Amino acid sequence: MPLVKSLFSKLTCSSQQAVNIDSSNSNHVIENSEIISTNHSSLSSTQVSINKMYGRCRDFSDKVVLITGSSGGIGLETAKYYARCGAKVVINGRNPVAIAKAAEECQCISPKKYRALQIKADVTKEDDCKRLIENTIDRFGKLDILINNAGAGAFGSIYDPKLLETLERMINLNVKSIAMITQLAVPHLEKTNGIIVNISSTLSFKPNVHFMPYCVAKSAVDMFTKCIALELGPKGIRVNTVNPTAVRTNFQSATGAGEILDGVLKHLEQTNPLRRIGTTEDVVNAIGYLTSSESSFVTGHSLVVDGGSVYV
Repeated sequence: MPLVKSLFSKLTCSSQQAVNIDSSNSNHVIENSEIISTNHSSLSSTQVSINKMYGRCRDFSDKVVLITGSSGGIGLETAKYYARCGAKVVINGRNPVAIAKAAEECQCISPKKYRALQIKADVTKEDDCKRLIENTIDRFGKLDILINNAGAGAFGSIYDPKLLETLERMINLNVKSIAMITQLAVPHLEKTNGIIVNISSTLSFKPNVHFMPYCVAKSAVDMFTKCIALELGPKGIRVNTVNPTAVRTNFQSATGAGEILDGVLKHLEQTNPLRRIGTTEDVVNAIGYLTSSESSFVTGHSLVVDGGSVYV
C-alpha cells in the first residue's frame, strides 16, 4: 500500500517520541496522557484522503479498544482504523520498537491526537494476559471492545513427525490465548455492554492438508466464539468472528509461507467470483462493522471476507 505509506509520511504529530517497553521492567506501561488537538472541528486533507481509502469513519469516540497482536499486519491496520475514528487504542505485541511505531502512527491520525497505550506482552503467557487487561483498565478505567487478533499459522500434515508439537503450538497461540484474554476481559466488558471480535480464517471452513494444525485451531476459535456468544448475550456482550482469506501482510512471512504466497494469491484472484485479491482494508472494515451499532443484532456469527471463495 505505497499510497497509504505516502499519506502517513505527510502527517505531522505534536509528539514523535518512540518508546521502548521492556517486559523485564516492573513498569510495563507507557503512561501517556492524551494530547488534545486545539482544532476538533475538521480533519486535515490528508486524513480525509485516508478516510476515503478505508471507507467511511464510524463513530468510536472515546471507546477503549484493545487489539492483541497490533504492532503489524491486520492488527496494526485495525488499530489505525479505530484511532482515526476517535477511539483510545491499546497496542500490543512483542517487539517494543514495532509497538512504539504503531502507537505513533495511531496518534498521527487520531482526531484528538490520543496517544495509544503501549503494552509489550506475550498472549500465550497467563501473567502477561493479566497485565495486559489490568494495565488497560488502570489507564482508561474501562474496556469497550476486545479484538483478539494475535495468532500465527504453521505447516503440518498427518505425515509430519512433529505434528503433535505443531498442533500444540497452534492451539496455545490461536485458541488458548484467546480464551485467557477473553476470560479476563469479560468482567469489564459486562460493565460497558462490550463487544468481542475474534480473528479466525476461511481455513476454519475449508480443509487444507498442508495447514492442518492451523485449520484445527481456527475451527476451535469459531466454536469458542459461538459458545461464549450464547453465554454472554444475556450480559449484553456480543461476540463474533471475522474469517478472512489470505491477504498480503507480514503475517505470511512469519509463518514460513512467504515463498508460496504469490501463487496462493494468484489462484485466489483467478478463482473467486470478484476476481481480485483481498486487502487488509477489506478485513478492517468487516471488524469495524461488527463492533458498530449497525450490527447490534448480530452475535455468534462468522463473517467471511473472501470474495466468495468459500460459499460461491
